Amino acid sequence: MKSFRKILVFGLPYKMFAGLNIFFNMLYALFSALAFIAFIPMLNVLFETTERVHSRPVYGGITQLEDYIKNSLNYFISQKLEEDIALTLVFVIALVLVLFLLKNLSNYFAMYFITFLRNGILKDLRNALYKKVIALPVAYFTEKRKGDLMARMTTDVNEIQVSFLSILELIVREPLTIIFTLIIMFRISTELSLFVLVFIPVSGFIISIIGKQLKKHSRKVQQEQGNFLSIIDETVNGQKIIKTFGAGQHFINRFKRSTDRFFKFSNKLLHRSNLAVPTSEFLGISVIGVLLWVGGRMVLIDQTLSGTTFIVYMGLAYNILTPAKGISKAAYSVRKGNAAAERVLEILNTKNNLKDAPDAIVKNNLKQAIVFDQVRFGYGDKKVINDISFSINKGETVALVGASGSGKTTVANLLNRFYDIDAGALLIDEVPISSIKKSALYNMTAIVTQEAILFNDSVLNNLKIGKPDATESEVIAAAKVANAHEFIAQLPEGYHTSIGESGNKLSGGQKQRLSIARAILKNPKILILDEATSALDTESEKLVQVALEHLMQKRTSLVIAHRLSTIQKADKILVLQEGRIVESGTHQNLMEQGQVYKKLVALQRL
Repeated sequence: MKSFRKILVFGLPYKMFAGLNIFFNMLYALFSALAFIAFIPMLNVLFETTERVHSRPVYGGITQLEDYIKNSLNYFISQKLEEDIALTLVFVIALVLVLFLLKNLSNYFAMYFITFLRNGILKDLRNALYKKVIALPVAYFTEKRKGDLMARMTTDVNEIQVSFLSILELIVREPLTIIFTLIIMFRISTELSLFVLVFIPVSGFIISIIGKQLKKHSRKVQQEQGNFLSIIDETVNGQKIIKTFGAGQHFINRFKRSTDRFFKFSNKLLHRSNLAVPTSEFLGISVIGVLLWVGGRMVLIDQTLSGTTFIVYMGLAYNILTPAKGISKAAYSVRKGNAAAERVLEILNTKNNLKDAPDAIVKNNLKQAIVFDQVRFGYGDKKVINDISFSINKGETVALVGASGSGKTTVANLLNRFYDIDAGALLIDEVPISSIKKSALYNMTAIVTQEAILFNDSVLNNLKIGKPDATESEVIAAAKVANAHEFIAQLPEGYHTSIGESGNKLSGGQKQRLSIARAILKNPKILILDEATSALDTESEKLVQVALEHLMQKRTSLVIAHRLSTIQKADKILVLQEGRIVESGTHQNLMEQGQVYKKLVALQRL
């Protein structure tokens, strides 16, 4: 139940609705019990067993309130019976109907107000999850499978709604119904009521034994659902490879194994869950059977209970069994929902190791230089960067070259503070990067990656991501500098054309030019280019290269280059091998040295 309490914390803003729900549930429980009591005068009239009271009762204080109400009702009915039996019957029936109407109206209003609480919790929970996902470091998403993350944010949250928060409707209503009904039942017969009182915890214990494994099975089902969602995601994104390598059957078999496990876990879960109804039904009818035997003896042999009162008592007993059964079913739901809540809370409770330091400052400009001083970094036990030292002066373009796995992209990730360095110092104007607020750091930087990252939205909205308040003329100006305006203008709706998921309605060169236009519009102080032209054909590369040169003018830039022809104008070129800088200088200097860099250039000319 710890997870349940943590989820309920999200309900604090909606406590007013919770209070109104409790109030109307109290009325529901009260009218539910009184509605059955109202059957006694009706049955007495039908069977002509009404206790005649000919003198008006006198109120004797709160301690005699029950007798006063009972005698007043009998007095009123006695008077009416002498006038018109049919009219009296209509009256007592109307009394029953009014009480049932009030009961159901109270139930409706209780449900009406709990809806705001339930859906409010879910809304805020989804928002909190999404906010957390946005705030989590990049490292988190390299460790987690996307399908599992999506399952937690969708399926598990829905499970909380269906099988977890639904019990909010039962928390007050059903226990209060049982309490009010038991009070009246004890007033009628203590002996019978003691038996019913013993039955409730006994049946609850039996049902809890049956449902013990529900949480474990439910968690397995949810985990497996995340697994096959990941397979679906990989299949959709990797269609070209799957088809060209003839790997379809491999993925079909992999998916079948996952759905087979899901089938097995789901069967175990549902078999356990389905035991709740027949078990509680059988326990309930067993109690009714015993009550009929004991109560029948009290009516027929001992004559300590009237027939009409016993009939109403059986109705009250049924009025207890129904909410008791609801509570037992809710116990099953709690176990299922608890597993879903734990998976959701795992995301919300994930520690973010890249939070701003308490004394972090806001820095909006680069005045001097970016300095890497004996920086070391590794992914777990794998060391990637070893004692790297270099600087990028304001306005300079520094290029990183080297074989795959030499650490080029990792250096860019450290400058973006996607990860924190393990040792050494990374400074911006002599301020440690960890002492700068991340929001301020990201305001200063922009990145253009090898694979253009675009979103399923219009061209205009994609370009304005870094500067939401940009005017349309500013957007067009940035697109022109990036050599993108011409093809955008030819799109069906121009800048308002939707470009599809990941921009798949555009060519590779067009997508990359949009990425560059987006960076130009943001006008960053620090620019990071991560192999921005390596995935393009020759014609597209020329257009993009011109756009990049416009972008880098008078800007501090770190360029990761695959095609060495694109970085010959860089102020400084650093050659990396196995996480170390082995050469440094301009293109001309490095060619004259005739070592690693010259060999790389020669290989690309072959």
